[in-house]
Amino acid sequence: MVPAWLCLLCLFIPQAFPGAQPAEVYVDVPENYGGNFPLYLTKLPLPRKETEGQIVLSGDSGVAAEGPFAVDPQSGFLLVTRALDREEQAEYQLQVTLETEDGHVLWGPQHVLVHVKDENDQASGHQATATVDVSIVENTWVPLDPVHLAENLQVPYPHHIAQVHWSGGDVHYHLESQPLGPFDVDKEGKLYVTRELDREAQAEYLLRVRAQNTRGEDYPAEPLELHVVVMDENDNMPVCPPRGPAISIPELSPPGTKVAKLSAEDADAPGSPNSHVVYRLLSPEPEEGAEGRAFELDSTSGSVTLGAAPLQAGQNILLQVLVIDLGGAEGGLSSTCEIAVTITDINDHAPEFTTSQIEPLSLPEDTEPGTLVTTLMATDADLEPAFRLMDFAIEAGDVEGTFGLDWEPDSGRVQLRLLKNLSYEAAPSHKLVVVVRSVAEPVGPDPGPGATVTVTVLVERVTPPPQLDQESYEASVPVSTPAGSLLLTIRPSDPMSNPLRFSLVNDSEGWLCIEEVSGEVHIARALQGAQPGDMYTVLVEAQDADEPTLSTSATLVIHFLKAPSAPTPTGAPEPSRHLCTPRQDRGVVVGGPRGDPDLAGGHGPYSFALGPNPTAQRDWRLRALNGSHAYLTLGLHWVEPREHVVPIVVSHHDRVWQIQVRVIVCRCNVEGQCMRKVGRMKGMPTKLSAVGILVGTLIAIGIFLILIFTHLTLARKKDLDQPVDSVPLKAAV
Repeated sequence: MVPAWLCLLCLFIPQAFPGAQPAEVYVDVPENYGGNFPLYLTKLPLPRKETEGQIVLSGDSGVAAEGPFAVDPQSGFLLVTRALDREEQAEYQLQVTLETEDGHVLWGPQHVLVHVKDENDQASGHQATATVDVSIVENTWVPLDPVHLAENLQVPYPHHIAQVHWSGGDVHYHLESQPLGPFDVDKEGKLYVTRELDREAQAEYLLRVRAQNTRGEDYPAEPLELHVVVMDENDNMPVCPPRGPAISIPELSPPGTKVAKLSAEDADAPGSPNSHVVYRLLSPEPEEGAEGRAFELDSTSGSVTLGAAPLQAGQNILLQVLVIDLGGAEGGLSSTCEIAVTITDINDHAPEFTTSQIEPLSLPEDTEPGTLVTTLMATDADLEPAFRLMDFAIEAGDVEGTFGLDWEPDSGRVQLRLLKNLSYEAAPSHKLVVVVRSVAEPVGPDPGPGATVTVTVLVERVTPPPQLDQESYEASVPVSTPAGSLLLTIRPSDPMSNPLRFSLVNDSEGWLCIEEVSGEVHIARALQGAQPGDMYTVLVEAQDADEPTLSTSATLVIHFLKAPSAPTPTGAPEPSRHLCTPRQDRGVVVGGPRGDPDLAGGHGPYSFALGPNPTAQRDWRLRALNGSHAYLTLGLHWVEPREHVVPIVVSHHDRVWQIQVRVIVCRCNVEGQCMRKVGRMKGMPTKLSAVGILVGTLIAIGIFLILIFTHLTLARKKDLDQPVDSVPLKAAV
């Protein structure tokens, strides 16, 4: 009898010495395999460098294999897709090659012999049939070693397993306590097993054999005890644990991080080689050029850890682990277990703007607060929505809080808006630095300070449109006013403003014209067709001479009056009044003709207008106070100081008068009092006589000084010419 340990040793020898394996790959497959498919059989020695070819599996004649075999192109494992029947085919001759698309062989052929193991062959490989020879010692039983029997033994029953013998004479044998047991003994001492044994039902049996004489009497000796051990058959494949939900592993977890621990169970005898399982990682295979594997598997413990290859967030990976009993030896049963792994996202990406700098933007300085300046876009490469929430801020360039940001945290769009009024004088430009950061706390080796974008806002100076001294103008002229007469002058409200250019827009009749620079409106031609009481409206447009796009306009309404009749007397001159120049806020009140019976009777108001004299219309302004009086003021800032006679036309219904208003224009003191010119006093020299006297005096003084210096010069020269001895001596006293 061959011990079971010797059979197992024979199975381990090819694994321990792979160099002794022939070039042909030999694979055993149990028939009628009841496990999961596909069943991974063995890993083929495919070359790792050839990547452009395709794996071709064919029969021994080179014909494509139509059988139940295939090769996993990712892992290089030969696998079977269904159960095999030895009676149908006992062996399969396969060959594997690596070929290009046009049939060129890059590697191979590799011959593979697949042997379908018979169920009986599998059982007989573990059979241990014991024939027990008892040493003959008179009237005694010799103790026996345990008998080992294989479970599920496929032999005809009853099956002889041992021989017992009693040395005390002619006896026959029987078993104690075996009324329905699986064992029996005949009278010659042959011990039989009557049916298949199941180790799971009972692993050991203790048989008690007694000897009887021909009279049926037991010998007084103790019965023979025989220990029968049911040997385990490797008929239970490893059972994978149920596949649970996907295991979440954070991105950037370091190598060695524990992923899972696979614990497969084998129902064979505990501690036996049949229940000794090992683990082998089938997929995923390491990528070409990658540094190591993404996952590592401990073949003994089934512990799965992270490898050195990096993993990306969002990956869903299915680990396939091959579990083999018999310690991974040839002939071991296997199962494929699966572990689902999901790589979860972490906040390791900082948000970024789509551009770091945009073109300068221009805003007029009168832009209303709340106006949208621009819209910025930012993105975040993280997958988790909570990690894509962003926070924006103006980091620099907005000390006064002139601008503000408006955004939704999950949109990635931020609007830059104006919050305060702009001023070109205070700040002609603003250089804003906008920063974006992740709302969630960033993780990773270097999350960074946050991305920025620079926005330059240029403030455009806004020049207000020109303004005239009046919103609208009115003038009253008789229909007989001759061409060239000055009606009025259009002026800017601020004399110091830029010069204006004037024009008339809708002078349909062509009665008027305006000086482009001075703004004087004149009668261009005779007012033919104009009727007293009619109004004629034109539009005066004024443009800034430096900025033609800046303009304003005002209406000019002309009231036509009845032409004065020839005998109409001229009104009595008005008494003299005075006004100050430069112009002050003062004027002269002008009344209608005194003693007029119509006004006294209350028959209607008077109308006042400057006479047709162009000079008077240029230098003076007249506006009505009420129905009986008007207010006369200077039309220019400076009028020559003297006495002026201003003609004023007064009309009432169909009557027209012209009065002469005498106005003294003079320089005034701070109290508004006129400073009059003082005449020369009697006896006082004129300027010319005073200058003559001064010049004559200076000439006389000059002549006198010349005579003195001439005399002194001559006297000194005379003294130098006199002899020395002619000088008188001074007498001593």
